[in-house]
Order: sequence, then C-alpha cells, then structure tokens
Amino acid sequence: MASKVFSATTVGMEGKIIEVEVDTSPGQPVFNIVGLPDTAVKEAKDRVSSAIKNSDLRPPQFFGRITVNLAPADLKKEGPAFDLPIAIGFLLASDQLTKMPKDSVFLGELALNGNLRRIKGVLPIALSLKNKGIKNLFLPAEVAEEANFVEEINIIPVKSLKHIFEMLNGQIPIKALKKKSFSEEAFGLIEHPFDFCFVKGQEHAKRALEIAVSGGHNILLSGPPGSGKTMLAKSVCSIMPPLTKEESFEVTKIYSIAGLTNAEKPLITNRPFRSPHHSASAVSLVGGGSFPKPGEISLANRGVLFLDEFPEFSREVIENLRQPLEDGEVSIARAQGSLTFPANFILVAAMNPCPCGNASSPQKQCTCAPNQISRYKRKISGPIMDRIDLHIEVPLIKFEKLSQNELGEKSENVRKRVIQTREVQLQRFKDCSIFSNSEMGNKHIREFCQIGDEEKNLLKSAIDKMNLSPRAYHRLLKVSRTIADLENSKNIQVYHLAEAIQYRFREEN
Repeated sequence: MASKVFSATTVGMEGKIIEVEVDTSPGQPVFNIVGLPDTAVKEAKDRVSSAIKNSDLRPPQFFGRITVNLAPADLKKEGPAFDLPIAIGFLLASDQLTKMPKDSVFLGELALNGNLRRIKGVLPIALSLKNKGIKNLFLPAEVAEEANFVEEINIIPVKSLKHIFEMLNGQIPIKALKKKSFSEEAFGLIEHPFDFCFVKGQEHAKRALEIAVSGGHNILLSGPPGSGKTMLAKSVCSIMPPLTKEESFEVTKIYSIAGLTNAEKPLITNRPFRSPHHSASAVSLVGGGSFPKPGEISLANRGVLFLDEFPEFSREVIENLRQPLEDGEVSIARAQGSLTFPANFILVAAMNPCPCGNASSPQKQCTCAPNQISRYKRKISGPIMDRIDLHIEVPLIKFEKLSQNELGEKSENVRKRVIQTREVQLQRFKDCSIFSNSEMGNKHIREFCQIGDEEKNLLKSAIDKMNLSPRAYHRLLKVSRTIADLENSKNIQVYHLAEAIQYRFREEN
C-alpha cells in the first residue's frame, strides 16, 4: 500500500514543499530512499526503524520491501528533517495510522528512542508555506516558537514520534501554539560592552562612523597599531538603531537556515556583528558548498561585517566582496542552479598603513621597503576601494589626551541622532522597498539627491582633481544626503558635499 505525506525543505531563502511517498510490498526486508537524497537522508532509514520500534510500534522489518520517494525527484534533498514525515508515511502505508489532517506538513529529526530533535530553516519554510494553502505545520517542540511568529498557519509542537502518533490517532487533542504578538519591547536596544565614550579622542573617526551607520555606508579605518581602530569598530553596534519587524524576519531567516537560532530567543532582534578572522576562506565569507548555505556576509545582513587587518585577507576573498558591496546580495551559482542570499551589511574594515604599521606614525620609523608597502596596499584593489564610501585616518593618541579622566560623548546620544536620521530615510523610502541612503539606485539618486550649481561646481572640481569614478560620484551624493539628513536638511548644501568629499581617498594619477 502507498501513502503520501507532505514535508518541506529550504532552497536558498525560500521553502519548497516535498512529497514523501512510502510504499510497502511483500519480499525480503529492504528499506530504500530515492529522490536524490544526501547521506543524512539515506541514513534516515536506520533512525526511523529504531524510533518506530522504541515507540512500541511495528517497525519496517515486519513489512518486507519499503520504498520511500522524495518528490520532486530532480531536487537534491539534504538534512535529517525528513525523518518524521518518512516515519508518518510508513505508519500510514502499514495501516498503523488511519487518520491524517488535511493541508499539513511534517518536519523533524528522530532520535533512536523516538524523541524529536531541533532542525534548521523552520522560519523560511513556515513563511513560504502560508502562501501555499498549508494550514498545519508539525515540527519539533524545540523550534516551534521560531515558526510561531508566522501568522495564518497553525504551529503544532511535537515531542516524540509516540506523541504525534497519539495526536493523529485521536488519543490526545492536536494543540497549536498560541500566536505571539509583536511588542516594541521585543525590538528594544541592549547594553553593549563597547561605548564611544571610552574611546579617547578620535572625534573625526567617530563622526565618520556616525555618518556610516546613519546611512548604511561602508567605511575603512587606517592607522598605526594601537590607535583604536578595533575598539572603534566594536563600538559601532552601540550606536546602531534597533531592527524593524521586516528586517528582523529577514535576519532570522538567514540565521535559521544556518542553524544559529536558539529556543530561548528564536527571533533575532539585535543587529548582527560578524568579525571573521583573516584566514577565512572565500566560501566561509561569501557562502556556498554543495548545498549552498549563507556565509559571513549574509549573516551580517542588516548589521556590521568587521574585517580587521583587511590586507591580510587573501586577494581572492577580498575580490569576492565586489558584487555584495554593490548589489546588497550575493548570487551563488552551481550546476543545478543559482541561489541568492541577502548581503546588505555595513562593511567596517581596518588596516595598517604598511606591514610594520608605522608608515603614518610621527613617533616611530617605518622599517618597510617601498616595494613592501606597495605590495601590501595592492592587495586591496581599486574597485574594492571605490566601493568603500568613507576612508578615515586614525592617528595615535598622545599621552595628554589618554590620561584625561573625562569621558567622551556616550553612544546613547549618538544613537538617538542615528535613529532620527534613519526615521527620515524610512519616511523617504516608504514606497521604494529600501531602508537607507546606501541602498539608493540611480532613480532614487536623481529624485532625492538633487544639487544646485554651486554644489555641481564643487563636485566637478573634486572629481577632476581626485580622479574619481562615476561610482564614486554617486556614492559621494549618497553620503552627502546622509550628512544632510543628520541635520534634517531638505536639500544637500555645499558644506554637506565638502564633508563627504574629504572622506574619499585620493587616487594616484
């Protein structure tokens, strides 16, 4: 007898329904799983058999030949989430189960004793299922709260195979979780261990970071060792605004696919800060694999990607940032198709001026040969530098300033200005599906970044003297728009543009 149960898997950022067909027939005991399963799916037959036996049900060994088909057969299946639907399908095919709720999807990894373990990707699956007429989603209790944020679909937590068997047979009622309502407190701000007030001096760098966060712009901090670049970068999160509901869902989907959510806090409500080591590979940074998964740049989506010792990353890794920095997403192409993951982050990069770090220090002498410095800087190509909006020199702080007891401006005050500036942008782009000035395309720039003759003359002079590219021209306008927004100015003024220009690096002719 054949049975059919619906399950689901993630393909990129979306969920896709999978039909789990189970057929029993007389013959020698054989358990086959077909439909392009990976190793974890193939091994489900042993987990399912033991879980059924240890749940006091009749295992597959008593029913001869068992064939499981995962359709569509041309889509690769991965992970242990098909354990539960395979077990349910077998119980139906062997007449141990006779009832099935309509429009239901089953997900879950089975332990050998029949208990259910947590799985990845339940939020993107639940979001996709609600648009496909699915009413019920049965899944492990440990991840049920994560999916329960999705409206219009019943989330039924399951503890074990025995538990769901009794629910489906009518021995115990099927209870869906009560829906949670979103509260403003859920997206509140947390205390950060790093605060701008503890950074001595560096007002120029703090101002640039405030502009970068306010508009979502990329920034490069350059200076000798010990000048405070890393501390400044780690303090960025303390001035970032809270996530909106839409941004929180987007970030949580990525973390769910990567298996980084937890039962205590299923929804990501704080902006991510990712700081991979410079030995990271291109795949770990950008994403990929045989079954493509999001990398560090996607995990930093709507947050900060901090690349310390920027030139120490391999050139291949750095060059892979070109498309994400330009488009806010990364496309991973494989033989079976192409997947796209969000990668809309603020890049905060830090570097020394030379390998020994003393080229810009007035106190210490640089020991690097000219060709060493040139080779060091050439690791960051012109196209990458062109995509970084603000280039800041971070000098060493003198003893007199370091020894002062007075604290600087608190991050809390800076954050208030950032939030106000972001609110201006959210109102401006409410019909455009973007959130910040850095995401503006040419159409938005023409509409929201208009400048007068005086500003045009200044911009023309800067482009001619600094040999800036058309991309740099548009990025200058975006940064100028952010500086104007910080002052709640309707139009971009000359001094807004002048400040934006001073943050651009000067290319050598």
